[in-house]
Amino acid sequence: MTTPVDLPSRYEDLRPEFRAQLRPNRSLINEVKTAYQRMRVSGGVRFLPVFGLSGAGKTSAARELATHLPDVEVHVLPREVVEGSAPLETSLPQTAAQLLIAVVDQFEENVARREDIPTRFVEALSRLDRSRPSTPVLFIWLTTSREFQAELAAATSRNSRLLARADFELEALPRSDWPDVIEETFEFHNEGSELADFEVLRPNLEDVARKAPTLGTAIEETGDHFSADGLQDLSEYQVIMLWPVTDGQRLANVRNFTNPRAGYRLDWNAFYRALNVNDQQQLPLDAYNKARLYFDVRLVPIQAADLRSVCLDLTQPDNPPSKSYLDSFSRTHLFTLVNGTWDPDGYRPMKDHGESSQRAKDARAWYPTVNTKPTVLGHRLAACLTALDLPARAESEVKTPHSRVVADVLVNRPTPQGLPAAPIDRRQVILELKAYAPDGTTPSVIAGQIRSTLKKHAQLAGYVQRS
Repeated sequence: MTTPVDLPSRYEDLRPEFRAQLRPNRSLINEVKTAYQRMRVSGGVRFLPVFGLSGAGKTSAARELATHLPDVEVHVLPREVVEGSAPLETSLPQTAAQLLIAVVDQFEENVARREDIPTRFVEALSRLDRSRPSTPVLFIWLTTSREFQAELAAATSRNSRLLARADFELEALPRSDWPDVIEETFEFHNEGSELADFEVLRPNLEDVARKAPTLGTAIEETGDHFSADGLQDLSEYQVIMLWPVTDGQRLANVRNFTNPRAGYRLDWNAFYRALNVNDQQQLPLDAYNKARLYFDVRLVPIQAADLRSVCLDLTQPDNPPSKSYLDSFSRTHLFTLVNGTWDPDGYRPMKDHGESSQRAKDARAWYPTVNTKPTVLGHRLAACLTALDLPARAESEVKTPHSRVVADVLVNRPTPQGLPAAPIDRRQVILELKAYAPDGTTPSVIAGQIRSTLKKHAQLAGYVQRS
């Protein structure tokens, strides 16, 4: 299965709606403000040759100046104007802005008679300067050549006031910001997907940011991590962690580690942020993330009231409750995920009914009396799933040559009736019951349990050795 990804490294390839979210380049903005103040005092136009390495963000910084300076309009000069085959004066738009910025974006690299361009272009600027345009105009020429920047600056020697600055070099965004920029760019262009979903983790980005010469190069090198063939799900197992909650705060604590609309998929970034610095540096996170993807790990909250409805009498936990209770259980998020009928378009967030619900009050009083009996709860859940046509076994072992895990409940998804008996993705569901007391449903405990689950299943798949 091929999973297309999009991680553009050039301004022209960014989606237009994303461009307005680009971060401001303070060095260029400050230079523009300085040039504008000088034009307000003495009039005329100004010229700023800008040097920057390829991929440093020159185009993004210049073309989005109007995003960060609302009194500015940015206009990109067409090729024929730069080459001198069309008049400069008539190519500039009429504007109500306080400042017009005309951008030349590296045309010198592929035009004929490059050596004539600086003199010819600056002569056109001088004519415009003498005509005293009604709106101040700042011309910015972007180049990757220091030599050509010097030639542009030297061409202003006969009209030195045109030159805003001879040796301006665009300062790239701080390297510490690059991982965030790469993540933001990827998520926007891939419908909110995380880089971790493609086995690119924060430490990978930080390593690239340390070594790459420019942000553009860092983005391109990040793209090199993607397999040409995309990702393949080779496992028949899915892992679902089930976490009972008794109130809105506990529900939020669990849900914050997931993408609920995507079927409570484990949110890698949320998990990573919850780790302490030592764990972020020392844990085999590549292996844990690989296990998360391989087993399609989910973290699903369930209201204690929904659990109580099928667990009122646990004296015979292998016997299912009555049909009315089963029907109610079949409408939970857990069941639709295990049953394979989850519909993201029909997703409705769980609600905490607080003190207004007697059912919720009863569940809050009941749950602390049973959360110390996870084995009994697991048997009852297996009985309920089996009664709802999802064969399930409590305390069932899954074993590989590398390791073994004991599923609290192991569910077998049968082939739907009327369909050919072809292989079904994720035929087996390993259900882990996280029956923690309400006081134990804290972000740190949840992160610790996620870590434990990922470690066990990374060992099961052979990604890490058992210690």
